Amino acid sequence: MGLYHLPAWPRVIGSAYGHKTYCLTAAKDGVKTCVADTRPNGARIDQKISGVLPLTHLKSLLFGNDLISMPFFDSGGIAAEDPETEKSLLREAVRLGRSLKAKSIQLRQAEPLLVDGEPGSEISSPSLAAAAEGCTFAKRLDKARMILELPGSSEALMAGFKSKLRSQVKKPIKEGLVAKVGGLEFLESFYKVFCINMRDLGSPVHSKLFIRRVLEEFPDKARICVVFKNDTPLAAGILIGCDGMVYNPWASSLKEYSRLSPNMLLYWTMLQYACDSGYRRFDFGRSSIEESTYKFKEQWGAKPKQLYWYYIHLNAPAPGRAPAPNPGAQDDKSKFDLAIRVWQKMPVRLTQLLGPSVRKYIGL
Repeated sequence: MGLYHLPAWPRVIGSAYGHKTYCLTAAKDGVKTCVADTRPNGARIDQKISGVLPLTHLKSLLFGNDLISMPFFDSGGIAAEDPETEKSLLREAVRLGRSLKAKSIQLRQAEPLLVDGEPGSEISSPSLAAAAEGCTFAKRLDKARMILELPGSSEALMAGFKSKLRSQVKKPIKEGLVAKVGGLEFLESFYKVFCINMRDLGSPVHSKLFIRRVLEEFPDKARICVVFKNDTPLAAGILIGCDGMVYNPWASSLKEYSRLSPNMLLYWTMLQYACDSGYRRFDFGRSSIEESTYKFKEQWGAKPKQLYWYYIHLNAPAPGRAPAPNPGAQDDKSKFDLAIRVWQKMPVRLTQLLGPSVRKYIGL
């Protein structure tokens, strides 16, 4: 299990957005389903079980009715010791999804499902079909996590960079930019940059409460990094440490200050913090393979690690009809292009007010 299997996430999502998370757990006596305890000091998942699957229920008129593991993040799907456990969890997930009248189950896997016998994009495994009888399947392979193996110190990391990259890191420092790492005291600075950046991208922003709850659930492991010019925040990111790896789920910078390269100082400071805090890997987060963010992360030495996103459509099409389209596929993106352009023209304050009520139903 990884960061996104921790029981803190149902509490974060439940308290900030009101979504219900169902915890499926497999043990010798079968699979059990319970609603996640979203209290601040709620019960922890029993670590002696053989498999887990947290499924968050996102339901709205605009975005549909789906079970997702885990929404808003790259991974957090099924974690199972063996194929039989995995199949049991899948069967229970299908049963739960149908009871909730969900359209699909979305699994975000850091590794392929054990019952998926195909390395490519096609799914033809009899085991998967048997576990999710009467369903159709799709799989996305267009995303990858970018992982950097870290040396024992930030000095060694800097020494391993190419001279061009070292110069790019030094430039914002020469321009008078300063980076700081802290906790909740930097939430306002982070959120200011985050809101502007999301507006510029045409994407609704997460609520400030959601970010606050993440920091509160991981008081010893979550940090905010902010790059300042005097007292003005120009770039900011969130860091969460878990099992020797630092995860960076969100990073933003203001494009109007791009000439000062605050983004380069931001990433260097986050990497420096990870190295000097004893972590051995840094997860830059997901990117579309070979696109601009992928290449930006690659220049730091990060290597791609394939993500496997599975979509289980609970209502199989009638004979002779094509299965439902893959949610989130590139072909579906066009219908959101107009909404993106409109959002980009809104005042930041308005997107900050409206964004969270929309963002809570967008699982990406």
